[in-house]
Amino acid sequence: MKHKVMLSIVGKQSYQDQEPDSMELVTEGTMEFLDGGWNITYQESELTGLQGVTTTFRVEKDRITLARTGSLRSTMEFQLGKSHDSLYQLDFGALMITVTTRHLFFDILPEGGCIDLVYDIEIEKTEGGTVDYHLDIRRVE
Repeated sequence: MKHKVMLSIVGKQSYQDQEPDSMELVTEGTMEFLDGGWNITYQESELTGLQGVTTTFRVEKDRITLARTGSLRSTMEFQLGKSHDSLYQLDFGALMITVTTRHLFFDILPEGGCIDLVYDIEIEKTEGGTVDYHLDIRRVE
C-alpha cells in the first residue's frame, strides 16, 4: 500500500576546482513496501532543473537504485564500494555514466526514515565529481 510522505532532500555536487553546488527541496511523494524493499517516489520540479521527471529511490537490503523516468531516463545502482555503469538518456542524446558508491546508509520504517548516499560520478570515462544526497522521509497520513 502506498503512503503519502513529505521528503526533505539536500543534494550537493562537488566538481574539481569549483565551488560545491547545493540544492534543498521539500516535496510530497509516496513510499511503498514492495517485493522486500521500499520505493520512495516524487516528482522533480523547476527547482531541480528536472521538471517532468519522476524519481524513485528503491531501497533494498544491500543496495539503492535511483531510477528516473520522463524527459530524462536513467537507472543508477549503488552498492558500497562498487561501481556501476548506466545510460543517462536525455532528449538530445545519451551519456554513459559510472557511479562508485563511497557511503550508503538508510534507516526506513513504515513511519518514514532517512537515506544518506555519497558517490563519485564519471561521465563518458571523465571524472565528474562527487554527489552527496540526504533524504528525510516523513509519513503524513
